[in-house]
Amino acid sequence: MSTTSATNASPIVSGTTPLSSSSSSSSSASATNAMASQQIAGNFQSFLELLTTQLQNQNPLDPLDTNQFTQQLVEFAGVQEQLNTNDSLSTLISLQQTEASSQALGYVGQNAVVAGSTTALSNDVAGWMMNIPSDCTLTVNIANSSGATVYTGSYSANAGNQQPFIWNGLGNDGTQYPAGNYTMTATAKDSSGNNVAVTTAVEGTVSSVDLTQSPPLLWINGQSYTLSQIQSIVAPASSSGSSGSSS
Repeated sequence: MSTTSATNASPIVSGTTPLSSSSSSSSSASATNAMASQQIAGNFQSFLELLTTQLQNQNPLDPLDTNQFTQQLVEFAGVQEQLNTNDSLSTLISLQQTEASSQALGYVGQNAVVAGSTTALSNDVAGWMMNIPSDCTLTVNIANSSGATVYTGSYSANAGNQQPFIWNGLGNDGTQYPAGNYTMTATAKDSSGNNVAVTTAVEGTVSSVDLTQSPPLLWINGQSYTLSQIQSIVAPASSSGSSGSSS
């Protein structure tokens, strides 16, 4: 597909990922569960002592109803089993978090493609990736950080994933726009006039990982993303650009 003329460069990725509060919630839940385990253990022991004492001192002619005690004993045992299950689940979650952290650390320094539509124009180059499910006529709108449209273009596009679109920062009127964040909106129709669902992604280098969050957050050029937002790991863009015109 046609792209605007520019030299490829790894674009600065923009995006937002809300910070998760599950880490503190997990610690609070563990403390609460530990306290509950201690309380139920003490209550269970007290119940057994009370049951044993009453059985030892019951009237042989009017024995105590042991069915009620047995039922309570079963209920206490059920609660204890549930607490043990919670402990096992907490251990499993901890192991999964450790695995996710190890996986996230492996992305540091890698060039990642993440779902998104906002990237930065730097040195007169801004780049996106597009996933196009079928051949179509593609209409691209690019807006600045204020939401004003600065470029619109139509292209014939073939089906394919991670197709690059490079913009050289020139508007339709020939204005060279300054560095900053720009957002692409891509719409498409096939030869029958039916809408084609085009999705966009942006590319950047994973600079660091925040392991204090759950799941861990990957930082790509100042913005955070979760592991699930990464679509692929790619080689850095080459220095040669695709031909085309933004005017």
